[in-house]
Amino acid sequence: MKLRPLLSLCGLTLACAGTTASAPPPSAAAPALAGAAPKRDVVTQPEKTPAALAYEKRCSDDLASARKLFADFEGLTGERKIATVLEPLDRLSMLLDGGVNGAGLLRNVHPDPTLRAAAEGCEQEFSKLATDVGLSRPIFEAVSKVDVREADAPTRRWVELTLRDFRRAGVDKDEPTRQRIRALRDELVKIGQEFEKNVRENVRSIRLASAEGLAGLPQDYRDAHGPGADGKIAITTDYPDYIPFMTYAKDDAARLALYREFRKRGYPANGPVLNQLLAKRYDLAKLLGYDNWAVYITEDKMIKTAKAAHAFIDKIAKAAEKRARKDYDELVQELRKEQPAATGVGDWQKAYIDEQLKRTKYAFDSQEVRRYFPYDHVKNGILGITARLFGLTYRKVDRAAWDTSVEAYDVYGGSDLVGSFFLDMHPRDGKYKHAATFPIRTGVAGKQLPEAALVCNFPGGDGTPGLMEHGDVVTFFHEFGHLLHHLLGGRQKWLGISGLNVEWDFVEAPSQMLEEWAWDGVVLESFARNDRGEPIPDDLVKRMRAARDFGKGLQARHQMFYAAVSLEFYDRDPKGIDTTGLMRQLQKEYSPFAYVDDTFMQYAFGHLDGYSAIYYTYMWSLVIAKDLFSVFQKKGLLDPEPAARYRKYVLETGGSKEAAVMVKEFLGRDYSFDAFASWLDAG
Repeated sequence: MKLRPLLSLCGLTLACAGTTASAPPPSAAAPALAGAAPKRDVVTQPEKTPAALAYEKRCSDDLASARKLFADFEGLTGERKIATVLEPLDRLSMLLDGGVNGAGLLRNVHPDPTLRAAAEGCEQEFSKLATDVGLSRPIFEAVSKVDVREADAPTRRWVELTLRDFRRAGVDKDEPTRQRIRALRDELVKIGQEFEKNVRENVRSIRLASAEGLAGLPQDYRDAHGPGADGKIAITTDYPDYIPFMTYAKDDAARLALYREFRKRGYPANGPVLNQLLAKRYDLAKLLGYDNWAVYITEDKMIKTAKAAHAFIDKIAKAAEKRARKDYDELVQELRKEQPAATGVGDWQKAYIDEQLKRTKYAFDSQEVRRYFPYDHVKNGILGITARLFGLTYRKVDRAAWDTSVEAYDVYGGSDLVGSFFLDMHPRDGKYKHAATFPIRTGVAGKQLPEAALVCNFPGGDGTPGLMEHGDVVTFFHEFGHLLHHLLGGRQKWLGISGLNVEWDFVEAPSQMLEEWAWDGVVLESFARNDRGEPIPDDLVKRMRAARDFGKGLQARHQMFYAAVSLEFYDRDPKGIDTTGLMRQLQKEYSPFAYVDDTFMQYAFGHLDGYSAIYYTYMWSLVIAKDLFSVFQKKGLLDPEPAARYRKYVLETGGSKEAAVMVKEFLGRDYSFDAFASWLDAG
């Protein structure tokens, strides 16, 4: 998952937050009013630290620079040319991009709560300025008068996209309408921040009466979870606790209890916040001339329309239906070995039963694999493999960061400095709870180098080896795919077509394709080693790959449930919407796993803020990723020839061409559904 940079001058900074949200509901079925304002408790704010005060000063100075450039730009006179219009606009874009993205990162990761609060305010101010720029008629008119007929193709594309985004921002509306648009956008930034904060700070837990509740868990997990002063053992909803417990714990009741807590993060606080989010986006879409937010947000994507997004979701669901039914029946049969009367598998049981089935059917035990994935081995392995593939060198540098655990790296291609990144890889209080690549600065050729932070919540960083689940390894490869795309694509002439400024439903394809390297035996043997230095056995990798094929149909169907929630929460007037009722209905329609009472997934489904209506983009990107990967399958995953071509035609292109065009240049043909369909049917 990747957090979005400032995509355009409309001021719509979108972020992909955590996945899913304690205290029983007043009435689970009772719909809240869509327009009801969130209730906010009055809290005495702590005194700002010196670091927070220094950050506020830097933010204030940066804002002053951006506002001066904006004011000078609006007062521009003389001939409208590339040098007098497009160059100043690019400089302003760089200031806005750095301001919004830098503040957004610190709001999510800084250990100082007063600095996080300061970053929240800074992000609001930069977003407000970005909205003003996107609604500026003088700037719009200046750009529209620049003659780019003889300019190079990237410049023509950037101007075309910029004018489109100005219109989509509402620049051509009358002044009262533009004032309402400004107000709505400012509100949406604050509402989104509150939604994310309520998830980030709501770490929940269950307490086990004794160590018997840890039966089935790996020894290192049990060693790390001793009893507290009351003799009970706390298991939190943070990923290093949650994922292993749901996968290995034999205690079905404890798994159900933890599942409920995980699916209640952000509850009840995010109930009215989500309603506000839906209502304000609907109001904004109507002001801009669209039927609803889903229609608006899909218009500039590869898919083009909300109707097409619905059709795509149903296409995937139908394609996966037969296999999903077979997969589910196998899970039920496996569950009956422990619960003979079982008629179905609960959502809280699927990871555990899936693990048991893979042990019996494929002789594969995930715990056997973990010992080959200590965090440092995985990190060094991914750095080494990607450096070899793409002709890069990573140099660790001593650079100040927001926490002492954060590592900094410079990236070189030969003797050229390509960009830099930070690794913030382990959980801590107040930190973002999922995994994401946060762009800090978008690169622009000859002007500034790209910078980003990879933020995860993996085991380790506490003096232990940090044995990772293989799923963590896959996530690491995924996020590093985003990081490489941002860095290597960040050398375009203009910020608006640089780095990750590509169509949103393509942006996950490079990261999803790089996940495939986490499943290759030759790749894994290069870094996956146990505490005796022994490489992961080839036979174990083969069994892991065979076990991987089970459940693809179930996964695809369940993903379409999430995609349908995302789309259908936004494809209507949300007045009076019962989000829990709609979520239950869609889960029944798309997923074989029944809704669990007293859970409220939507209140921690951060994609409803960041991705809004377009969660379908993960599967759309996966279809393209499978097609891209077909080239590497034929040539070999460590073959430098396809890697060099992929770097040139896909990664380094940034957004200077349409995604479909760059994919065609790499494949030598248009992308198709065939590779995905073959993958879905295989095994």
